[in-house]
Amino acid sequence: GEDNRASVVVGVTEDLTGRFSAVDLVRVASAALGGQGGGGRPDMAQAGGPDASKANDAIAAVKAALEAA
Repeated sequence: GEDNRASVVVGVTEDLTGRFSAVDLVRVASAALGGQGGGGRPDMAQAGGPDASKANDAIAAVKAALEAA
């Protein structure tokens, strides 16, 4: 139910928005949580997903996306 949802907020500092988009990163995290979408601005975005038990997977997915960039 609703109790197992997770929310994600990603912030990217202004000096890095040319390399990383908060929207892209938050979508990676949301997908790992079983969600889809997410949105905001290149420097701040938020999303959610239905499976909070996958929070560590979401963090790992964002780290991998950062390292791959």
